[in-house]
Amino acid sequence: MTAPSTFGLSSEARNLHWLLTNLVEEVPGIQSVAVVSSDGLLLLSSDPGRNDQARRPRAAAPKGPRGSSADLATIVSGIGSLTIGAARLMDSGPVKHTMVAMDEGSLFVMSISDGSLLGVHGSADCDMSVVAYHMALFVGRAGHVLTPELRSELRKSLESENESAGSTR
Repeated sequence: MTAPSTFGLSSEARNLHWLLTNLVEEVPGIQSVAVVSSDGLLLLSSDPGRNDQARRPRAAAPKGPRGSSADLATIVSGIGSLTIGAARLMDSGPVKHTMVAMDEGSLFVMSISDGSLLGVHGSADCDMSVVAYHMALFVGRAGHVLTPELRSELRKSLESENESAGSTR
């Protein structure tokens, strides 16, 4: 995992980055993680440096959603929206988590707070119960600090990171 720069961020933002880094490094089988706002914008990612790889041809990109955190965020946002709609139609209350098992991997989506979502792309051999458990720990620790102000700070941080990456090409 490429650790994003946390220079200049608030202590809450640095703590959230640390929690995300810990999740990826401590749980076997996690390939990438994205925290997405209620409006579908990427707030925090385990691999911000891989966004450039999404622009490469498919054969050159690593396995996963084109290797891009932004693409994982799009998938997570779409699945989140779909399951919220399904829950409303079934009158079943709020969605807590969604798991999709595929031949070559897994996708996990869990509600954080105020519509924000945690998305995890796992390998085919990951232990789904272990990943779900650690996601729940992350949500429990991150949910109360993910305020509108912190979401705005994280979004601005990602935008400036992308701008600086674009100017170094």
